[in-house]
Amino acid sequence: ALRVLRECDLILAEDTRRTRKLCTHFTIDRPLFAFHEHSSPKQRQRWVDALREGKHLALVSDAGTPAISDPGALLLRDAVEAGIAVQALPGPSAVIAALSIAALPQSSFRFIGFMPRERKARRPMLENLAKERDPVVFFESPHRMRATLEELVASCGAERGIVSCRELTKLHEDIRHTSLGALLE
Repeated sequence: ALRVLRECDLILAEDTRRTRKLCTHFTIDRPLFAFHEHSSPKQRQRWVDALREGKHLALVSDAGTPAISDPGALLLRDAVEAGIAVQALPGPSAVIAALSIAALPQSSFRFIGFMPRERKARRPMLENLAKERDPVVFFESPHRMRATLEELVASCGAERGIVSCRELTKLHEDIRHTSLGALLE
């Protein structure tokens, strides 16, 4: 990963402040540009055009793996549709880390990404989760966590087990094996 960052023509970063610290620490001097959820289709096209011209771009997410519940997926889709080869250099994955420490028997799992924001869109998803037997991994914003837990308790029951993983793959990890009701409390 360090070799790629040192040898690429430019770096796209979800959070340039974080990535700049990384680059400074490892003495990497490459042009750095923001690429995040607010990047427009026009900006994505600019980067696809640069790839077509033979430039080598590195995409760095703020935390976790680029393109997994991450705006980088849009850029990757555009590049692949343009016939451009994409190489993965995976970093920490919150999804796999959560499954690894969940202590649940699994041969398969379901990954949802972020829960829909609107209650109307979440309701059928939560009803399906109540029936799910495989482990389910999803992301939730700290600002919506209480409401989501309340809805999970209503649809799945307060006794249903949950492994809550906060700040996984980051400095201040917090992991709790508990029940939905106890986590809500």
